[in-house]
Amino acid sequence: MEAFDLTGRVAVVTGGGQGIGEGIATSLATAGAKVVVAARSRDRIERVASDIEQAGSSAIAVPTDVTDRSALVALADAAVSEYGRLDVWVNNAGGSPVRSPLGELSDDDWDACLALNLTAVWRASVVAAERMAEGGSINISSPAGDRGVPGSGHYAAAKAGVNSLTRTLSLELAPSVRVNGISPGYVPTQVMMTALDTDEDALEAMAEKRIPLARLGTPVDMGSTAVYLASAAGSWVTGQTIIVAGGL
Repeated sequence: MEAFDLTGRVAVVTGGGQGIGEGIATSLATAGAKVVVAARSRDRIERVASDIEQAGSSAIAVPTDVTDRSALVALADAAVSEYGRLDVWVNNAGGSPVRSPLGELSDDDWDACLALNLTAVWRASVVAAERMAEGGSINISSPAGDRGVPGSGHYAAAKAGVNSLTRTLSLELAPSVRVNGISPGYVPTQVMMTALDTDEDALEAMAEKRIPLARLGTPVDMGSTAVYLASAAGSWVTGQTIIVAGGL
């Protein structure tokens, strides 16, 4: 298990105050990393950081709007200032509450979706890489990036862009920084249920019928994959977006 040990590593997780981001932050901490939990909601990230500390690991909370480049710089600098280094950066913040056919989507909603889900990933990846002697970035994508999604075409386009960024950055930042992605399947977070206009009961019924492994995903499923990608166990993996979706 030494290959999965993250002791001495420092990780930043954006969108870390709930759902998948919380699962990733907690899993990285359990594997030994010191974690910087970032999101716009101070209360949520302070709760996650406190839970990590109570479990015996180290974490700090840094309120951050990832659409603001200066806030991303401040976040990266906070990690280095607090812990002396930066090794792992997880671009998890994202989502879109707006559902609309592309022909009816407003310019503002398009711009806001791409700013959060694509532009912020590019900016954060560059800011993080500038502060890593070596390490890795992990971009949280979506199966929507690989298919047409009526009503969420703006979000799908942004995630397709994230997949492309992952591949290109993996080439440009090699060999010192590895860049990979995780494409989560159905995980009943509030963000997903809002985006799909559904509830957990409906998702569970769907899972039993459609997902080969017959269950919904969990934030810890994504966290375990993040540990693999961040650790020495994944040291020869870069430019890949791993689908974690129960076989769907």
